[in-house]
Amino acid sequence: MTEKLADIAQAMVAPGKGILAADESSGTIKKRFDSIKAENTEPNRRDYREMLFRTADAMREHISGVILFDETIRQKAKDGTPLVDLIKATGAVPGIKVDTGAKALSGPTSGIEKVTEGLDGLRERLAEYHKLGARFAKWRAVITIADGCPTWNCVKANAHALARYAALCQEAGIVPIVEPEVLMDGEHAKHDIDRCHEVTEWTLRATFEELYDARVRLEGMVLKPNMVIAGQKSAKQASAEEVAERTVSCLKSSVPAAVPGIAFLSGGQSDERATEHLSLMNAMGDLPWKLTFSYGRALQAAALEAWSGRPENVAAGQRAFAHRARMNGLAALGTWTRSLEKAA
Repeated sequence: MTEKLADIAQAMVAPGKGILAADESSGTIKKRFDSIKAENTEPNRRDYREMLFRTADAMREHISGVILFDETIRQKAKDGTPLVDLIKATGAVPGIKVDTGAKALSGPTSGIEKVTEGLDGLRERLAEYHKLGARFAKWRAVITIADGCPTWNCVKANAHALARYAALCQEAGIVPIVEPEVLMDGEHAKHDIDRCHEVTEWTLRATFEELYDARVRLEGMVLKPNMVIAGQKSAKQASAEEVAERTVSCLKSSVPAAVPGIAFLSGGQSDERATEHLSLMNAMGDLPWKLTFSYGRALQAAALEAWSGRPENVAAGQRAFAHRARMNGLAALGTWTRSLEKAA
């Protein structure tokens, strides 16, 4: 595997491929397992991830990288093979989530706004993760739209932390995924698409100013933003075509062409909706960067339900995962259609 940051970043956004976000913390995956009445144990977490990583055709053809949690990057499959090696064998790049979570931002909006923590000791952790096989990392910042929010303090604090994280990653020979997420779900998500466009553009411009100040090399990073979309509680929802058009317009005004690729988060959208939006954007053509996916739930939900924690359901789980991976791979080329979705 190449060690050049720009080459790794290009591999992460290879045509027709995208990133599997399998970095759920033990607490988050407990919620997923509770939904299928599976016990949240270390062996079950390992078996579930192993099922995905051993879906050979899907991984080889449609997955360019996998974001792991600290536990997962150290785990071995049932036969003793490190899970990282399973991922490498498919040609995908192993990655690691390195932030320690979004915590309340002190001040008058502390009940609403958050800042992501995890910079302390990050240089040392990145060195260890590099030895464990990680060649990219992820740090997620969350921006909430509400009355009087986001504040400049929140946008600035998160953009600055993202830039410091990204610079440390590149120093360690690791490609940073920079993830500033303007939330579309949650109790405050009443905003329309216009407000989302405004806040997303502001957040992205602030983030790239900080990345520039930190001397982060844009050709050696990947951006993971939200799509420009109305909040889930908004009375006025936009069409899929408008979401695609507004998202591309926003990105063109705020993301430098030197960035090799943009891997969207699904952020509360349904599986099929997230796929449709991505495909419509790619079908527009003439874009300065590659557009692909970095989905967690939108790639895994169907597979999780089909598996349901039972060894006898592994093949069914793999079929469900392979289908979603293929659909999103087509979306990354702009060739997904609803008829293909239903043909499975």
